[in-house]
Amino acid sequence: MNYPSRVITIAGSAAGGSAGIQADLKTFQELDVYGMSVVTAIVGRHPETNKNVHPQTLEAIEAQFSTAMKQVGADGLKTGMLFSKDVIEMVAKLIKHASIDNIVVDPVMVGKLDSKLLEDDAIEALKNNLIPLATIITPNIPEASFLLDGRELSSVDDLKQAAIDLHHLGANYVLVKGGRLQGPAVDVLYDGETITVYEAPRIDTVNTSGAGCTYSAAIAANLAKGKPVTEAVLLAKNFVTTAIEHGFSYTEMVGPTYHAAERKYGEAHKIKVNKLT
Repeated sequence: MNYPSRVITIAGSAAGGSAGIQADLKTFQELDVYGMSVVTAIVGRHPETNKNVHPQTLEAIEAQFSTAMKQVGADGLKTGMLFSKDVIEMVAKLIKHASIDNIVVDPVMVGKLDSKLLEDDAIEALKNNLIPLATIITPNIPEASFLLDGRELSSVDDLKQAAIDLHHLGANYVLVKGGRLQGPAVDVLYDGETITVYEAPRIDTVNTSGAGCTYSAAIAANLAKGKPVTEAVLLAKNFVTTAIEHGFSYTEMVGPTYHAAERKYGEAHKIKVNKLT
């Protein structure tokens, strides 16, 4: 039976459709994998109370995961916004008891405006409970800095050293994303022996909402389809670069990346890859 590979995302639901669960499922569909979701929190700002994050119960999270595993199963999994120490510990327990080979941990800790999305005890739970289970983790610069106790990262050489040091937390691969640096969009992958540098043109746009979610979801999809990690990252970076190039907005607010861009417009850019041992 030639069914699509199966991928589940455990993350927050973004009402605007640009990030979180919504971005993940759009990415899965574009990359021809069967997508499933576990919603950890609903993100949407109430017009009167101003409350923006509405957490789900641990029971609801476990129920969603159990149902998906019983009905479908999974070849790959990614985590996004887990919100609290209790959720992180539960998700780590669920992953340990599931037979899933490809685990992508996107350590969502910092918002677009550098707002901290996890408390200190949750960061420690992420380090100790979840990251050691990961095939690959995908922190951006502020998240890598938090995981390294506030170290400043301001150059590609800093990213390389950060990837090496973060590897000690137990993931098989570390991808440090350099989207906040100046110049080309450079990401650094480290597997314990080899540093691989991926370079794409920087796209001049503010419409990048959900780019990080999309990137990690694309990596998870490619891993579930049997791609090796270095190729999965390359394909994912090309996918998200094309999506960013064709990003748009319906309002004056920051808009989404365009998940259908690669299918609609074709490959926009060739990614430069440089391996260093």
